[in-house]
Amino acid sequence: MRVCVCTVVHHPEDARILHRQIRALLSAGHEVTYIAPFRACNVRPWQEVTPVDVPRAIDKHRMKALRAARKALARHAGYADVILLHDPELLLAVPRAARSKVVWDVHEDTAAALSAKGWLLGPLRLLARPLVRALEAHAERRYRLLLAEEGYRGRFRGEHPVVPNTTYVADTAPEPPGDRRVVYVGHLSKARGALDMIEIARAVSREGVAVELIGTADLTVRPLLRDAQREGILRWYGFVPNDRALRIIEGAMAGLALLHDEPNYRHSMPTKVVEYMAHGVPVITTPNPPAAELVGPAGCGVIVPFGDVEATVRAVRRLREDPELRADMAKRGHETARARFHWPLQAERFVSQLVEWSASRPARDGSPSQASGTR
Repeated sequence: MRVCVCTVVHHPEDARILHRQIRALLSAGHEVTYIAPFRACNVRPWQEVTPVDVPRAIDKHRMKALRAARKALARHAGYADVILLHDPELLLAVPRAARSKVVWDVHEDTAAALSAKGWLLGPLRLLARPLVRALEAHAERRYRLLLAEEGYRGRFRGEHPVVPNTTYVADTAPEPPGDRRVVYVGHLSKARGALDMIEIARAVSREGVAVELIGTADLTVRPLLRDAQREGILRWYGFVPNDRALRIIEGAMAGLALLHDEPNYRHSMPTKVVEYMAHGVPVITTPNPPAAELVGPAGCGVIVPFGDVEATVRAVRRLREDPELRADMAKRGHETARARFHWPLQAERFVSQLVEWSASRPARDGSPSQASGTR
């Protein structure tokens, strides 16, 4: 196949897009054109892909990126067998001639996530929510859909294949967890517990425990993270490519997943939880249902109340004081991740689904996309 992958919102080295899906396509022998904000993110594309640079859509500044994406899609749609979109905004940028080739990879519950968009004023969030739901309904009628979570099925009328956001899990045991570092991998925002982690770092740094945060941050929390780093209570790496980020977390005492009780998180598995498990890092998570339902039965971590800094600090101390508990949680987490969340198991399904869609007779514009989907 010739696959055209497009994002204007995500970092070009996004783990799901580049390190999982594009890598799976390349490994299977397919050609990939990748439309993404390479220059804006100061990223050099992989030699194996054909890169097309576009501006990045950030906060309120999105129209320039969407116009550039529309031009790029119009230019490259003609030779593509599949056009794989990763941002709901791009559904507004699809050229008419390309509609039968479009697959939308649904990463999140966009309407529910509006409550966590700090740049979107309150009244606009209320207005935007029904518009987003209408856009999703329109997309379901016109395009094919891939879902990143089983919990997203309820948002759509038809059946659509689910490709979970899993990770690579080595078959050998990872480095055992130490007693000096607590880590976090992922985007940093208030709703994802960034302010809680600063307070946790302030408490445990006095006891010789380093807190390391890996990921980009919202504008509202960047100054606070910089201040905390200058104060010497934590280390903030900023964005690090997923493969390097996962090497950094190896050997850590605990991995944090401190999501707040937001609607978008109630049916989304934090990928970082699976990544911690895969690398033998005990998990400390708030009780959002997908994470709690995994970590609790697997016995691979500690569940703390939402927004409870003191409980999280106690969990860190408990893990530091009990090396046997750390080792047992690390072993259980790795075994569970290897059995259930090894990405190559999903990669084969992902690629074969795109192959099936590219080979099938193109659906007419406006016909139900689920007719050619598989569960």
